[in-house]
Amino acid sequence: MDEARARDVLDAADLTVPVSGAELLALGENAVFAVAGLVVKVGRAAPELLARARRELAVAAWLERAGIPAVRAAESEARLVDGHPVTVWHRLPEAVRPAEPRDLGALIRRVHALEAPSVELPRRELLGGVERWLRLAGAAIDPADADYLRERRDGFAAAAAALTPRLTPGPIHGDALPRNVLVGPDGPVLVDLETFSFDLREHDLVVMALSRDRYGLAPEAYDGFVSAYGWDVREWEGCGVLRGARETASCAWVAQHAPTNPRALAEFRRRVASLRDGDPEVRWYPF
Repeated sequence: MDEARARDVLDAADLTVPVSGAELLALGENAVFAVAGLVVKVGRAAPELLARARRELAVAAWLERAGIPAVRAAESEARLVDGHPVTVWHRLPEAVRPAEPRDLGALIRRVHALEAPSVELPRRELLGGVERWLRLAGAAIDPADADYLRERRDGFAAAAAALTPRLTPGPIHGDALPRNVLVGPDGPVLVDLETFSFDLREHDLVVMALSRDRYGLAPEAYDGFVSAYGWDVREWEGCGVLRGARETASCAWVAQHAPTNPRALAEFRRRVASLRDGDPEVRWYPF
């Protein structure tokens, strides 16, 4: 979905506020627009994404009832416009400073203290998109690299299914990174609720451990996350399995951009080479 298509959907959504001059804030899994004091998310035209949009709205309502600082929906129902799910949100105030790992750690600790919501949450299927991403990469990547990632996917999927968690499974954010926190005048707020799941809570913690080892997060910043949360997932014997699964998914995710972006192809090759070499500290770069 490109910006032009997303704007066509926005125009057809029949919102209660004028959408002319809407500001595009992000274009990725969703097109995100600022419209007056609202934020409108336009999803891709895929049947399963309407259910995901509805679930995200239900999660937002649940977090509001639980008193968790998080983005709030302006409309309780998702719209379906020309096959695209459209949701409407209250716009958050401008950030007063960048979010830090310690902000994330405190919010994730509060989320992990919650009981399961009435809405049914899916498992956190880290590896579920690998095949689709590799197919999108097509001939742009070496077939041997694609096969290697498929083998890793199968191995880590089996290993993850056999894990004994240290924490009690329950609701998780699913993509616990500082980029999904906004620090406004009233403090840190959790955003991007699409990946909320019911699974091993260690999933939310391995993300930051991987950021420390692969993406250049300073050790002291990681320590701030651990201090705010209250436990270092690297002490758990299953950490390497969830880390390996996430690394595999991250490689395949970058691969889908390789046909049209030389930087993505270079980053994909860097990541696969480091996995083949068994080097856990080769620097990866966000994409």
